[in-house]
Amino acid sequence: MVNLYSTKKHLTMGKSTHFSGQPLYSQIIKLLNKSEILRISSEQGAERYVKSFDAWTHLLVMLYAVIMRFDSLREITASLQAEACKLRHLGIFMMTSRSTLADGNKRRSEAVFEAVYRDLYAKHRHLLSSDSRLCTRKNEPKWMKRLKIIDSTTITLFSNLLFKGVGRHPKTGKKKGGIKVHSIIQANEGVPSDIRFTSAATNDSFMLLPATLNRGDIIAMDRAYIDYAKFQQMTERGVVYVTKMKKNLQYTIEEDVMCQTPEGVMQVRVQRVTFRKKLKGGSSIVHHARIVTYVDVQKRKLISLLTNDMTSDPLEIMDIYHKRWAIELLFKQIKQNFPLKYFYGESANAIKIQIWVTLIANLLLMIMRRRLIRSWSFSGLATMVRITLMYYVDFYSLFNHPEKDWEACLKEAAESPQMPSLFD
Repeated sequence: MVNLYSTKKHLTMGKSTHFSGQPLYSQIIKLLNKSEILRISSEQGAERYVKSFDAWTHLLVMLYAVIMRFDSLREITASLQAEACKLRHLGIFMMTSRSTLADGNKRRSEAVFEAVYRDLYAKHRHLLSSDSRLCTRKNEPKWMKRLKIIDSTTITLFSNLLFKGVGRHPKTGKKKGGIKVHSIIQANEGVPSDIRFTSAATNDSFMLLPATLNRGDIIAMDRAYIDYAKFQQMTERGVVYVTKMKKNLQYTIEEDVMCQTPEGVMQVRVQRVTFRKKLKGGSSIVHHARIVTYVDVQKRKLISLLTNDMTSDPLEIMDIYHKRWAIELLFKQIKQNFPLKYFYGESANAIKIQIWVTLIANLLLMIMRRRLIRSWSFSGLATMVRITLMYYVDFYSLFNHPEKDWEACLKEAAESPQMPSLFD
């Protein structure tokens, strides 16, 4: 074994083999279009009366904060001061104070950051859809490209951060509550394609809009989205849904088929059912569907799925519903790797800006991850990016071969003459 510290020279003060003339952060934000962002902000009226803290600078400072997982404005400004000499490489030519950032989060519309996210997603979604790491098998079913997953997650806000319309007292914004983030993802992409914010009390079915869906689309969702009227509209539009059954639903069984093992144990039960619901004005809804019931071996309980797909194999219906877990993993990924417990402002606008910037940061890292040859977990990538964000290293060199510097040190140490140790 080579002792690096017994050689006459080593690389502790040498230049990294990953050296780049730009900080790693500047390489990540090259995915963003500065002129386009300023155009969007100007169209929203968010550049009016602005002297230096424009939308571009605002976005870069907020992205820096969420990637570094800072908890307060004080941490953000202190870190920017420490990295002052590197800011010009990012296109930042001012030192942002706490009051400037707080005022920007309050005044600049969150719609600017929403538009930035949607524009970034539209330009780079082709990279995400070809990500084989999102697939569990080499030969994914043809319906994967048509599968959309809908769900929501609640970001908890406490009384000092609540705004009107959330919490248990919506008029005053008091008591513990939250903001609900409704999301739709394409199953083969792994990032939100559509996002809406509401109060935590809003019913999830708000996000299920049959008019926005196309013939052939497949929608996987949990039972919070059950709505007979919308399900019938989806059926008429040629859209397939798969969701989990509720226990209290009333229906008429038209057909009941059960598959059993030779020992008489149920494997799969398929029922053709009809739902009838009276509406205001005397009209009624009649909706035909299928209930697929199977045994979840791991959880040791029966699972019943509801679908309007009357022909597909029950195993395929089960597989479609299992893909719904991808959106749960996305929510977990975002909450674990970005700061959504502490907010940089108390207004509704400031909180929404932070959520949008978090989604932008998540999307940027997902795109950069897709371009790598080496496989990285998202948490591993996010941690490494946070550590090296302002280092002058090449992103692809470092993340494709992170051991390169160490290997260079070992090679030089092996070639250098050994100095005698204390006991030689």
